Amino acid sequence: MKRTALTLLLSVTALAAAPAMAGRPITIKGSDTMVILGQRWAENYMNANRGQVIMVTGGGSGTGIAALINGTTEICQSSRPMKQDEKLKLRDRYQTMGVEIPVAKDGLAVYVHSGNSIKELTMDQLRDIYLGTTTNWSQVGGKDATIILYGRENSSGTYGFFKEHVLGGRDFSARVQTLPGTAAVVNAVSKDPNGIGYGGAAYARGVRDVGMKKDATSAAVLPTKEAVLSGSYPLARDLYFYMRKNPTGDTKKFVDWILSPAGQQLAGEVGYFPLR
Repeated sequence: MKRTALTLLLSVTALAAAPAMAGRPITIKGSDTMVILGQRWAENYMNANRGQVIMVTGGGSGTGIAALINGTTEICQSSRPMKQDEKLKLRDRYQTMGVEIPVAKDGLAVYVHSGNSIKELTMDQLRDIYLGTTTNWSQVGGKDATIILYGRENSSGTYGFFKEHVLGGRDFSARVQTLPGTAAVVNAVSKDPNGIGYGGAAYARGVRDVGMKKDATSAAVLPTKEAVLSGSYPLARDLYFYMRKNPTGDTKKFVDWILSPAGQQLAGEVGYFPLR
């Protein structure tokens, strides 16, 4: 009898000491702009939900969308909307056009070296710089020096957004040096007095944001929270989660937390902007 009671006590103690059963792993892949945000969301959520595993990797929005289509990720992070042909590929394989969930906002910032005298540009000036029509800083009110262009690779959602909203769909100048990730663009511009680059506002460290003007008569606007949320910053954009179907179970709990005040507050702390 004593042995039975002791065995039961040891069993209960062992169960109490055992870690919580791990939840189903959640995989997230895509936007390099969003990767630090996704990682912070995952870290904070896992700390509060012991046993839940969330794996976040970058590679670019296009890479994440491809992974969503081929079934190697559950959630795609994207800094641009999915294209119609991508949705059709998803439909052909899974009989669904996918689910789009805006999760945060961003101001696509234009960076220059901290020593550059240029404080503002119009959208037309920025377009002409990246088309290669404007090649010298003196043409936009700066010093007499060749403009060195930095940008993102074509799998990047930031590349796609910039091409559509700044270049009007036209091709970038062949002089653009494409780099794998916004952090690399920021690093290059921070070391190049004649450089210019673009990327998420959260990455602007060691460089200076340029105020953007919708046209020659508009006021220059920086990518601040107020300007992004009001829409007065001309390169404000939504950041998205894409899934094949509406989230359920552990994934729904995670997405609901991201959209909650706590998740949105964390987005602001990392350097992005809440949805409202």
